[in-house]
Amino acid sequence: MEKIKIRGLALLLANLFIAWGVLVGAKSLYDLFAGEPEANAYSVKPWTFVTRDQWMRYGGFELAYALSCLGLGAACRRYSRFLPETIERPKPPAPDFFR
Repeated sequence: MEKIKIRGLALLLANLFIAWGVLVGAKSLYDLFAGEPEANAYSVKPWTFVTRDQWMRYGGFELAYALSCLGLGAACRRYSRFLPETIERPKPPAPDFFR
């Protein structure tokens, strides 16, 4: 018999979603309030290639994506409460190419 940690897998997934959501959220807040597109550094007049409206729409999409990642992480964390800590199952036989 082998033990498989079920709750730990759900918590790992939740932590990954939350960490990614925090990173993307921080970048989106920077883009919305302080950042500007890289195209501004290469153009003669800033905001010609990418307009401010387009940049705000992009930052809003990033923020929505970050909030959805945080929501998925919270949902996975909440769902993990209902899972057993470990389960036991019989060990599967080794494939022929490993013998």
